[in-house]
Amino acid sequence: MEPRERSAFVSSYTKVLTNAWSDNDYATRLETEPRAALAEQGLELPTDATVKIIRNMEGDPDLEAQVALWEAGKTTGVYELRVPNSPQLEDRELSEADLKGVSASDTTYCCCCSPCCCCT
Repeated sequence: MEPRERSAFVSSYTKVLTNAWSDNDYATRLETEPRAALAEQGLELPTDATVKIIRNMEGDPDLEAQVALWEAGKTTGVYELRVPNSPQLEDRELSEADLKGVSASDTTYCCCCSPCCCCT
């Protein structure tokens, strides 16, 4: 796949994933009308192609494997798109150590080094 084509595919695939993870209606259309749902995100398929949407996968999507599968569809006529389950975000309170690590309290800053300094 040439770089421009790969970039367009990755962009469209990313849109498919984010829409499938955030919009239940889109996720349903992806299952029931995959050709139309993919076209909405810029993934047009030949009319004689077969589309396989693989869902209920764990883990992060493997982008290189997905690019290879999509590229193989040009030869086989079977375009496989893997759409893993939505990522699970950790929901917890930050500890004092976490807060200290992200705060600016350990950083020394001199306004004289700043381009918007008004003390000189």
